[in-house]
Amino acid sequence: MLDRASTIAPAGFNRWLVPPAAIAVHLCIGQVYGFSVFKKPLATSGWSEAEIGVSYSIALALLGLSAAIFGKWVERSGPRKTMLASLLCFCSGLLISAVAVRTHQLWLLYAGYGLIGGIGLGLGYIAPVSTLMQWFPDRPGMATGMAIMGFGGGALIGSPLAEELMNHFKATSPYPGAGASEALLVMAALYAISMAFGAWLIRVPPADWKPAGWVPQVNPTKLVTTANVAVDTAWRTPQFWLLWCVLCMNVSAGIGILGQASPMIQDMFKVTPAAAAGYVGLLSLCNLGGRFLWSSISDLTGRKGIYVIYFVLGALLYASVPWIQGQGNVTLFVIVTGLILTMYGGGFATIPAYLRDLFGSYQVGAIHGRLITAWSMAAILGPQLVDRISKARKDAGIDPAHAYNPIFYLMIGLLLLGLFANLLVRPVAAKHHLPA
Repeated sequence: MLDRASTIAPAGFNRWLVPPAAIAVHLCIGQVYGFSVFKKPLATSGWSEAEIGVSYSIALALLGLSAAIFGKWVERSGPRKTMLASLLCFCSGLLISAVAVRTHQLWLLYAGYGLIGGIGLGLGYIAPVSTLMQWFPDRPGMATGMAIMGFGGGALIGSPLAEELMNHFKATSPYPGAGASEALLVMAALYAISMAFGAWLIRVPPADWKPAGWVPQVNPTKLVTTANVAVDTAWRTPQFWLLWCVLCMNVSAGIGILGQASPMIQDMFKVTPAAAAGYVGLLSLCNLGGRFLWSSISDLTGRKGIYVIYFVLGALLYASVPWIQGQGNVTLFVIVTGLILTMYGGGFATIPAYLRDLFGSYQVGAIHGRLITAWSMAAILGPQLVDRISKARKDAGIDPAHAYNPIFYLMIGLLLLGLFANLLVRPVAAKHHLPA
C-alpha cells in the first residue's frame, strides 16, 4: 500500500483532494519557521540564543541536503511512502529534542531537531510539490503555491501552540526550559496524526492523464518549454546554477529575519513575549499567503518577471526598516516585514514552476530536490549572520533596539545579487533535451 503503484488515482478522481493532503504535511513540518519562540525559554536553562539557533540552521541545512540526496528515491517511491518517512523522521526529531531539554544535552538537540528532524523536513517538502505539479500542469505556479503555502503557514499554528503549551506546563514542569520539553512531546503526537492523514489521502495521476481540454503550449518569452531534461543533466547547466543563486539569495534575505523574529521585535520595540509570538504567527500567515498569491500571479507574468519584483521591492522595503525603527512605529514595522515575508514565501513557491518551465516535468521533483541545497546554504548564511551580528553588537554595548540595523542593509546586498542572477537566465540549450 506504500508503493507508488498503489497510489495511482482511479478514474474520476477529483484532483482538488490532493492539495489538502499536501497541506496536512506541510503545515506540520513548517513548524520549523516558528522555532524562534523556543529560544528565550530554552535560554533560561543556560544555553545562549545563538547556540540554540544552531539547531534551526542544521534543520534547514539538512532539509536541502536530504532533498538532494533522496530526490530520485522520492520520484521512484511515490509521495505516500515519502510522507510516512518524513513523519517518522520529523516527529522523532521532536521527541529527541524533548529528551535533550530534559537532560540538558545541547548536542542531542542538534541531533534531534537539526539532523533527524531536518531529514524529515526535506522528504516532506518535495514529495507533495512534484505530485501537485503533475495534477495541475495547466497552472503550475498556482499548484506549487498550494503545495508550499502550508509549509509557510506552519508557524501560524506552531508558534501559538508552542507558546500555549509552554505556558501550560512551565509551572509544573520539573525540567529546565520553561515547559518546552512537554510542549515538544505534545506537538510530536499532534503532528504525527496530521501527517498520517496526508499520506493516506495522497494520490498520483495515471501516466497519460491531463486536464480536460488542456493543450501544452510553448512560450519562449516566459522561458516555457515542452521539452524535458534529466536531473543528472539539468544540474550541469548554467540555468540550474543561476536559479540556485536566485533561491539562495532570496532565502538568505528572509530566513535570518524569520528565525530571529521573536527576539528581534522584543529588542527593537519592547513588546511582550506573547505579542512577539503573535508577530511570528502573523509573519507565518504572510509567508503562507505570499506563497499562493505571488506564485499564482507568476502564471500571468512569467517566473523571471515575478522574481524581479521580489528582489527590487524587497530591497526597497529593507532600506526603510531602520527609519521605521527609529520612529518607533511598530505597526508600520509589522506591515513592511510582513510584505517582505510574502515575497520570501513567494520565492519558494515559484521556484518549482520556474524549474518546470526550463527543464520540463520529467524528474522535476528530483531537480527541485537538488536545487534546494541553496536553501541549505541560506539556512546557515542567513540565521547565523543575523544571530552573530546582533549578538556582537549587543556585546559591544550597543542598545539592543539598534543592534539589527546593519543586518537590513546586508539583506539588500543579497537581494541585488539575486536580481543579477535572475536577469541572466535564458532558455536551456536544445542539446540538453531528452529525445521526444
